[in-house]
Amino acid sequence: MKKQIFLLIALIGCSLISNAQTSDSPWAVNIGANLVSVQDDAVDADTGFGVPTLSLTRYITSGFSIGAQYSLNSLDVKNADIDYSSIDAILKYNLVEGDFLPYLFGGYGLSNFNKDPDAEGMFPSVGAGRTILGGVGLNYFISDKWAINASTSFRSSSEKATYNHLQHVVGFSYVFGAQDTDNDGVSDKKDVCPEIPGLKEFEGCPDTDGDGIPDNKDACPEEAGTPELSGCPDSDGDGIADKDDACPNAAGDASMNGCPDSDGDGVADNVDKCPDKVGDASNNGCPLDDSDGDGIPDKDDSCPNDAGEAANNGCPAVPQSLIDFLQGDKSTLLFSASSSKISDDSKMKLDELNAILSNYSNISIIIEGHASSDGSEAYNQKLSERRAKSVKDALIALGVNGSRLATEAYGETRPISDNKTVGGRKANRRVKFQRRVEIKIAK
Repeated sequence: MKKQIFLLIALIGCSLISNAQTSDSPWAVNIGANLVSVQDDAVDADTGFGVPTLSLTRYITSGFSIGAQYSLNSLDVKNADIDYSSIDAILKYNLVEGDFLPYLFGGYGLSNFNKDPDAEGMFPSVGAGRTILGGVGLNYFISDKWAINASTSFRSSSEKATYNHLQHVVGFSYVFGAQDTDNDGVSDKKDVCPEIPGLKEFEGCPDTDGDGIPDNKDACPEEAGTPELSGCPDSDGDGIADKDDACPNAAGDASMNGCPDSDGDGVADNVDKCPDKVGDASNNGCPLDDSDGDGIPDKDDSCPNDAGEAANNGCPAVPQSLIDFLQGDKSTLLFSASSSKISDDSKMKLDELNAILSNYSNISIIIEGHASSDGSEAYNQKLSERRAKSVKDALIALGVNGSRLATEAYGETRPISDNKTVGGRKANRRVKFQRRVEIKIAK
């Protein structure tokens, strides 16, 4: 009996240092009570209740565990009190893994139906027999380490003074042995952050900033934030996380990297050198220079010092008198063949043009020179250049500033009749009628 008590104390001691028997936590110790019922119709016996039943098992692989089980009980067999004990080697197979863990088991051991209290040894030869057993069981885990256990087994022991019998066991299992590198109470197999102490509710990961979002899912683990922004704060409440917000303390817009645009010019305040004035992005958000105040920036204003109209590139409106002059016959000056001399009729036209230019000092013109196809191409080019120059010189002589006059020469490249036909060449040879100088407003 002393040996039995010693074994009981040893097994309970193992349970005190023990974590849930699966592939995750391989060791399990069980302590409980048992019912033993003799299965022999020829034997008058009752069902005995006894304590304890102790077992220790070790998970191996692929659902299999090995271990040992020891039980004590007392029975009334043939009107005699019998002390029952059994010790078995067990092979167990987990059908599944989870909170409900059903299993099958089988084993081999010794069962003792001892009628002699004075017999020596835990399993004396009188009343002890070899036993083959098989059964089913269930563990229901009520925590990571503790489970309620129930099993039943049929035990075949037919040697002299022994009996086939059923054994039912109910108790508690305590599982242990899972590796927990960071000692946070979550085994490495279940721990998403196995090397950093954390919390069970976050699968072993910490929540450094205490915002309810574990560090492994928190884009800002050291600053309390919101789930909508992956754990990051939003100081100005504009829906843009501070870490992505160029202006974290001023509510802005995502298109402006979280900054406001006070003047609505499309340039964010943090880069706008004139945040209270509508400006241009090319000028750091400040208004562009507009020397004449006509609303057209100098860079786009053909007349930056004279207020004008957008339709006229910032220049004042073209006077109607000049439009009429340029759109009529007066804009064409005719020359004699091979000549650049200005005729009297052309001089009258130039006097009229000079009067218009004198009234509108902002207007510049282009003088275009042309020639027919008579003669060589090079000759005609030079001739058209001399004609344009002669008109420019005449206008300068009348008092027009030369900076307002530009010349272009096209030689014979722009005929007004077809030089490929006899009639066309004849028409183009009428120099005094077809040669001309066109005067146009400079663009």
